[in-house]
Amino acid sequence: MFGYRAFLAVCVLPVAALAQSSIEQARAIGGEPATARQRLVLTDLPRATGKTMTLFDGRTLDDWRPWLGYADPAVTYQGNPGSKPIGAPRSRTGDFAVRRVDGGPAIWIKGETWGSLVHRADLGNYHLRLQYKWGARTWAPRDRQPPNNGLLYHTHGTPGDVFGTWQPSLEFEIMKGSTGMAVVVGGKVRGRTTVTSDPTIIAPHLRFRVGGRPVDMVNGTPTWNVEAATDAERPIGQWNTLDLYVLGDRAVHVVNGIPVAAVTDIATIAPDGTRRPLTHGQIQLQSEGAETWFRAMTIEPIASLPKIVIAKD
Repeated sequence: MFGYRAFLAVCVLPVAALAQSSIEQARAIGGEPATARQRLVLTDLPRATGKTMTLFDGRTLDDWRPWLGYADPAVTYQGNPGSKPIGAPRSRTGDFAVRRVDGGPAIWIKGETWGSLVHRADLGNYHLRLQYKWGARTWAPRDRQPPNNGLLYHTHGTPGDVFGTWQPSLEFEIMKGSTGMAVVVGGKVRGRTTVTSDPTIIAPHLRFRVGGRPVDMVNGTPTWNVEAATDAERPIGQWNTLDLYVLGDRAVHVVNGIPVAAVTDIATIAPDGTRRPLTHGQIQLQSEGAETWFRAMTIEPIASLPKIVIAKD
C-alpha cells in the first residue's frame, strides 16, 4: 500500500522537517512512546464449530480469480496514471501458478506486476491458517525495499477499485519487518484499534498496543495503518505461519503463534456517511513487488475470538 517513502517522493518539504512533523503528529494521536514493549500471548483459542475447508487443493487455482494492475507498477499511486489496468488476464501462469517447492505444492506469486488472487468463497466467522515464505526475486519499483505482499480479508466490491489494482478490504500485511500490520485498503473501509506512538518506525509511527489509545483507521489520514506489536517473522527462506481469526467485524492477527494486532469495528462507509459493519468477504492474496510462496491454506468456522493478553514475566 501507499507508504511513507512514496509520500516523501511527492512532497516539497525537506525530508527532516516532514519526519519531525509526522513524529509529532503520531505523539498527538498515540501519546508518548511506550517505555517497554509488551510480550503478548494468545489465550482462549476457539474450537472449530464445523468442518475444515481447504482454500488451496494443491493442484489448481480454479477457485481463485486473478487481477492485474498496471503494466508499470510505478504509476499505481498516481492520480492519473495515463493507462488502464491489465485486469483479468487471459493467461495467468506467468504471474500466478501452482508449483512445487520444498517437496510439495504451493501457490507461486511472481510479484513483478502488482495485483491479486481472489478466492471465490464469501467467508465470515472463521480461523484462517496459511504458510508463506519469500522467494528470491524482488521487482522495481520496490526492489530496494523490504519484500512486500499481503493477505487481504473481507474483500468486496469491484476488482481494481483500489488504485486499479486491488479490491476494498482489510489487510494483514505481509512485509519484511512488518508482518501482521493492520491496513485499511480503500477509502470507504474503516477499522478501529489501539496504539502507541513509536518514532523508530516509518510514518505514521503508530504501533499496536494492548490498552493503548483508540484510533479509527482511515485511508489517506495519519491512521491509515498501524504497525504490528512486534516483528515475529522468521528469517527469509523459512516458512512462516499466519493465523487470522475473524468474528463479525473483529479480527486478530497472529504471526508464528504470536499475536501482533487486533482490529474492531470493521466497516464500510455508505454515501450518506453511515458506518456499516463489514462482517464477511473474500480472501485476496496480493502481488506487490516480491516473489512469494503460499501453502497449507485452511479455513475453519468459529464462534468466538481468542484473547490477546500481556504475559507476566
